[in-house]
Amino acid sequence: MSTTNRPTNNNNSNEEEVDLGSLFVIIGKGFTKFFNFIGSIFKGIFHVIISILIFLKENTIKIGIAAIVGLIVGVFVEVRKTDTFESELLLEPNFKSARQLYENINYYNNLVKQKDTAGLVKTFKLDKQYAASLKEFEIEPIKTENDIINSYNDFILSVDTTTVKSYTFLEFKAAFTSYDYKIHKVTVTAKKNNIFDKLDDVIISSVVSNKYFNKLKGLTNRDLNRTDSLYRQNLTHIDSLRKVYMQVMVEEAKKQTTGTNIDLGGEKGTTKELELFEANRKINNDLRNIASQKATKYDVINVISNFQPIGTKIKGVTKNYAFLLGALGASFMIVFLLLLKLNKYLGNYKK
Repeated sequence: MSTTNRPTNNNNSNEEEVDLGSLFVIIGKGFTKFFNFIGSIFKGIFHVIISILIFLKENTIKIGIAAIVGLIVGVFVEVRKTDTFESELLLEPNFKSARQLYENINYYNNLVKQKDTAGLVKTFKLDKQYAASLKEFEIEPIKTENDIINSYNDFILSVDTTTVKSYTFLEFKAAFTSYDYKIHKVTVTAKKNNIFDKLDDVIISSVVSNKYFNKLKGLTNRDLNRTDSLYRQNLTHIDSLRKVYMQVMVEEAKKQTTGTNIDLGGEKGTTKELELFEANRKINNDLRNIASQKATKYDVINVISNFQPIGTKIKGVTKNYAFLLGALGASFMIVFLLLLKLNKYLGNYKK
């Protein structure tokens, strides 16, 4: 019996060894293909880098000549151009007036683009020479993550729980526009450096004079004043109640010292005193918030920083025509040579 069973066991072990061997072969082939794939990626990247270096080496003279020509032209333009200056105005629009501010700035910029000197003279009450010196009006928000977070917190406090659950922070952030940021920067570029302090009053008054925003400002400030008055009245009542409870506690203490065991206030009086203290603290905190809102909502637009009377001269490599035209000449030459190579490749491909 034992003799006849041995071959069967040997056959089973051989089959298991064959299966394990096949498995290891498959795993080995998988690793080989994976490493070959990684190697092909590095080879491709290396090939691209070498091809670029070969292209630059073969065309260094042509690209260099194009860059030098652009540089020479840029130097000529840079020498002849007049200096330009810029200044910035930082504003905090209230009552959703940012959109109107952006539209007004775009209107001023369109007057500059169209070289409508007469329109600029009429709008800003400038001399014709000063109006003609204006080159660009630009506006952009000062983007901070805190503005989005604070706006989302205000949104949560103003809606019910069901709405909050169905509207996530990421969805709110995606819907947040440039108009929703708190502070916005207006940049004006001009050929004269002493024009900027003549512009900010017109830019601000163009929004402040809007009847709709003035109506909202009046209603908001009246509401804040009314709320402030109510809170102060409540604070007075709380102070009166605290004095009453203090008197009760003093009288109770006197009776205890004379041996009387009658409890007129006890722990309840102490609890009420703590509740009144907490109410007092909360109202004072609300009053501080109202004072802060009154300070920021008093005007349609809060001016964070006016235009500087004397503008800053625009400098820097990226503003220099010599650098810009030199780089542009080299770029055009590279594109031209690549198009020639592409045309040659397409011609050979047809054959």
